Amino acid sequence: MGRAPLAAKAAVLGASPKEDRYSFKAVRMLKEHGFEPIPVHPAGHTVDGIKGLKSLDDISESIDTLSVYVNADVSSAELDRILRLNPRRVIFNPGAENATLAATLREAGIEVVEACTLVMLRTEQF
Repeated sequence: MGRAPLAAKAAVLGASPKEDRYSFKAVRMLKEHGFEPIPVHPAGHTVDGIKGLKSLDDISESIDTLSVYVNADVSSAELDRILRLNPRRVIFNPGAENATLAATLREAGIEVVEACTLVMLRTEQF
């Protein structure tokens, strides 16, 4: 853990353009910590000046981490897209926990963490 390799990519599922939302703060803090954040939301919002994508399927490059900010019903529907994306790690932020999806991702060899992305970045545990 610790600091990211320069320009390591991290997708934020459920990224919001609203500055008071934790998913917005995650995009900003990822950028501040040397990651290249990729906001993902069905509306394709621009988040903190970064053009968002509408789907995980729109990500064409490898990513290190997927940070999840959507509820279990929404994230469960993303299973196939997450498996195709094949991130090294998926972080389920508070309120986004999904034990069934987490178990499936672990079985697929993807590291799963239930933690707050913001806290992990602040404490250099990301």
